[in-house]
Amino acid sequence: MVYTYLRKAHYYETDQMGVVHHANYIHWMEESRIEMMDDMGLGYKTVEENGIVSPVVSLTIDYKSSVMYDDLVEVRVSVRRYTGVSMIIAYEMFDRNTGKICATAESKHGFIKDGKIVSIKREFPELDEAIKKYIEA
Repeated sequence: MVYTYLRKAHYYETDQMGVVHHANYIHWMEESRIEMMDDMGLGYKTVEENGIVSPVVSLTIDYKSSVMYDDLVEVRVSVRRYTGVSMIIAYEMFDRNTGKICATAESKHGFIKDGKIVSIKREFPELDEAIKKYIEA
């Protein structure tokens, strides 16, 4: 399943030429990932209330074309890989008006409880099942 998140590029995110600064894509990734988790019914607040945190382990972004001020960006988010103890989230960012791809990215996350790596399948089976529904086919 792919979750779609829409984001308008704000003026404060741009440089003097109206181009969105590359660091903002990371914010959009986080925003879309949080929205996807909420859509699963297991938002970060719920997960953290259960004592589980999910830190970013690695992050890659390939920039394809510039996003300009006021562009509407469609971020397509899915789970690329899930092992129970880690998860790789895939992102594709498109200009909503032209369909042109702006960037592709991945973020890898671990799962930790009480300072130790934890298996979501054992500790939080509801989250395990929800994540599995978003795994790319």
